[in-house]
Amino acid sequence: MAALVELSNAARLREKEDRLFTLLRDMRRVIVAFSGGTDSAYLAWAANRVLGPNAVAITADSASLPASHKRDGEAFVARFDIAHEYVTTREFENPLYARNDADRCFHCKDELFTTLEQVGRERGISHIVYGVNVDDLGDYRPGQNAARKHAVASPLADAGLTKAEIRELSRQAGLPTWDRPASACLSSRIPYGTPVTIQTVKTVEAGEEELKALGFRQFRVRFHGEVVRIEIAREEMEKALNLDMTRRFTAIFKNLGFHYVTLDLEGYRQGSMNEVLKR
Repeated sequence: MAALVELSNAARLREKEDRLFTLLRDMRRVIVAFSGGTDSAYLAWAANRVLGPNAVAITADSASLPASHKRDGEAFVARFDIAHEYVTTREFENPLYARNDADRCFHCKDELFTTLEQVGRERGISHIVYGVNVDDLGDYRPGQNAARKHAVASPLADAGLTKAEIRELSRQAGLPTWDRPASACLSSRIPYGTPVTIQTVKTVEAGEEELKALGFRQFRVRFHGEVVRIEIAREEMEKALNLDMTRRFTAIFKNLGFHYVTLDLEGYRQGSMNEVLKR
C-alpha cells in the first residue's frame, strides 16, 4: 500500500511538472526574474529546458542582493548553460522604498518588473515570469501586487507546485539549489519604519557572511539600530548557545558598529519581521 501511495504521489508530481512545461512552452519566449534561490533557479532551469535560448534569466543588480548570491547564481546558470544577464535597478533612490513601510517589497518588485518590461519591449518578449509557489500565496507579500500590476506570470503556482515539491523536482533534476536555505533580499532584515540604506544592508551582509564562515547554514541578521538580533535555525541553536560562540558573535557585530548583540531564542523563522504587522 505504501508503495502504491508513493507511486501515486510521484505521478501527481510529474503531472504538475508537465503542466509547468506546457505553460512555459505556450509562452514561446520568456524573461525569468532570477534571484538564484530554489524557486527561481528551478523556474530558470525549466524555462531553459523547454525554450532553450528563447528563455533568458535576468537578475537585478541591486545592493539588496548579497554578493554571495550573485556568485552562486552565476555558477548555476553557467553549469546548466542558461542565458543570463543583469539589469541595474534603482529602488534605493525611491523614497517610498527607502522609508521602509510595510509595502517596501511592492516598490522593489515594481522597479524590477518595470525594468524587465523595458527589456521585453526592446526584444519583443511579451512574457515575464517569476518564482512564486503555492505556499507563497498565503503569506504577506506585497511584491505579488507588483506582479499583478505588470501582468507577470507565476507558472510554478499556476502548475500547483509547493515549495517542498519544487525542492524534490530540483533534486531529481540534479540542481544544487534543491536544498538551499530560504533566502530573501537584505532589506528584509530591516524592521518596517526604519529607513533602508545601502550602508545598513551592507552591514547586514557583512554580518551574515561572518556567520556563514562560522559554519551556520540557516540564519538571519536583523538590524535594529544599535541592536543586532541574530536568528539561528533551531536545529543549529545548540552550536550558538555556548560562551565561546557568544564571544565570537560579540566581536563580529561590535566590530560592525552595533552596541548590543542579541540572540533570538525563538530561532530563525521566515518572515519574522511581519510578526509586528499581525500584532
